[in-house]
Amino acid sequence: MAIGRRGILAGGAALWIGAPAIVRAQSTSKINVSHGMAMHGEPRYPADAGPPDFVNPDAPKGGAVKFGALGTFDSLHPFTLKGVPAAGIGNLWETLCRQSPDEAFTVYGLIAETIEWPDDRSWVAFNLRPQARWHDGTPITPEDVVFSLDILKSKGRPNYAAYYADVLKAEKSGERKVHFTFRDAMNRELPLILGQLPILSSRWWQGKDFEKVSLEPALGSGPYKVDSVDVGRSITYRRAPEWWAKDLWLNRGRSNFETMRYDYYRDNTIVFEAFKGGAIDIRRENSGRNWMIGYKDLPAVADGRIQRAAIAHENPAPMQGFVFNTRRDMFKHRNVRQAIGLMYDFEWQNKNLSYGFYQRTRSYFGNCELEAKGLPSPEELKILEPLRGKIPDEVFTAEFNPPKTDGSGNIREQLRQAIPLLKAAGWEIKNGKMTDKDGRKLAFEILLSDAAFEKMALPVKQNLERIGIDMTLRTVDTSQYQRRTDNYDFDMIIDLWAESLSPGNEQRDFWGSKAADIPGGRNTIGIKDAAIDRLVELIVAAPDRASLITRTRCLDRVLSWHMFVIPQFYSGKALVAYWNRFGRPDKTAKYEPLAFDTWWVDEAKDRALTNRGEKK
Repeated sequence: MAIGRRGILAGGAALWIGAPAIVRAQSTSKINVSHGMAMHGEPRYPADAGPPDFVNPDAPKGGAVKFGALGTFDSLHPFTLKGVPAAGIGNLWETLCRQSPDEAFTVYGLIAETIEWPDDRSWVAFNLRPQARWHDGTPITPEDVVFSLDILKSKGRPNYAAYYADVLKAEKSGERKVHFTFRDAMNRELPLILGQLPILSSRWWQGKDFEKVSLEPALGSGPYKVDSVDVGRSITYRRAPEWWAKDLWLNRGRSNFETMRYDYYRDNTIVFEAFKGGAIDIRRENSGRNWMIGYKDLPAVADGRIQRAAIAHENPAPMQGFVFNTRRDMFKHRNVRQAIGLMYDFEWQNKNLSYGFYQRTRSYFGNCELEAKGLPSPEELKILEPLRGKIPDEVFTAEFNPPKTDGSGNIREQLRQAIPLLKAAGWEIKNGKMTDKDGRKLAFEILLSDAAFEKMALPVKQNLERIGIDMTLRTVDTSQYQRRTDNYDFDMIIDLWAESLSPGNEQRDFWGSKAADIPGGRNTIGIKDAAIDRLVELIVAAPDRASLITRTRCLDRVLSWHMFVIPQFYSGKALVAYWNRFGRPDKTAKYEPLAFDTWWVDEAKDRALTNRGEKK
């Protein structure tokens, strides 16, 4: 299932290890026709169902909301690698289907009225709704869908070409019907992820350079339009009165704000100050320290003008950590990565910087049934045994857990473990510096996009100095950070991979060999490993839920024991603070707990807050 990066659809590398390249001219499977499609099993909601219980279908429309964003932007064209797209710009375009936030991976027709597919999933077709319209009132056509796939694969962000590499072609097959032909039937989630394809207007783009950075918003079909732009500083969206999909059952109670404004700030500290001062309405909190003490003495919290909520969810915990760029020679040896990882004292950091708020991340699929625990099961061993000798030996003998300290700041034991690891990799301390046989010093730079990350990196830097390793911190602006990370021009960064309960095609982009050379991809680690490629392909081809879980746990073990990342932390809850002028549904979707598109401005609360003269 696709996961976004920088608000853009994440792609996957074009690898088909173990999958025969067979083009099926005609499937003999039974043909299914439905309003929705589940990765495994059946959709929860029937056709034209009533509103889901995680929305308020009677939510009033209107009012304004202000969000804070970090850095800057210079583009309103999010489909090319060039430029930094504005926050919220994805609200301009609809997709063929909409994913359900309370099901593991189920999509329901949006632009598409119905979906057709054979049991073997060797192709898919979408029948478009006759009422589907662009903002100028013209119909969305099969030609637009075909154009969207072709232009995104040929001229869009590189990950689109990789993500839809198994789609051989799209063609109009009826007045309102589009048929997608697949390379083979091995990628069972491909029909669903085609539903996530953003649909662009072929007529609007005719004669325009698709690869050029643009501050002209393309013709859209979604709930919002661009209202005003102050380049690099702010962008405001206004609800599109002509939005054709507002009365569909899956949209009732959503997209309620009349305007949404994103103001840009230099760093998270300034964003927090802006929120406390009332310049921002809603803040998704990502700092455990802020959550524990930052709001503690605020009068607005004490008297209820600012509300806070910690909402439990059932999403996998993302893998966030210090990421080694294994394209660098110094990080190719696992011993080096392991030794540096020993210098991250999570327990001390959590106690002293985050007031004990976080848990240590130990899995790429943590906090859910996909997480590998204990030793491999018999079912897992059937997959892992053929890879013995090509994957870390510890996969078979030990449960992966990051090193643990007593939180005192004394890491003498970790130091004793790290030095022999480095020596086995060809490094030893000479004149106080970790040096190889050619006299090169072990030194590297960690590239950061936010000064707030410096407090996490500095203790690691200080601990590394004790074993003769120099780590330099460099914090750069958003544009430079994106340019450097897109081209993998870094030694180490802090990155994260947010997983779903239905991993699949996007795993190629996260860990696949071919993705390592695609600019702007998600394989920031630079993994090129045939065994990992094999495990990824097994996940993509998983025929049922049980096999998906088993195969994902195998991948989790192998990635973890390679020590590509120094795992950091997670909270298991979505944290949000907001000025008390909003209503939100009584129940939240278990896989999308915040879902700001289901909130609304409560006129009575807004009036009470404004009358106090404290928040306007």
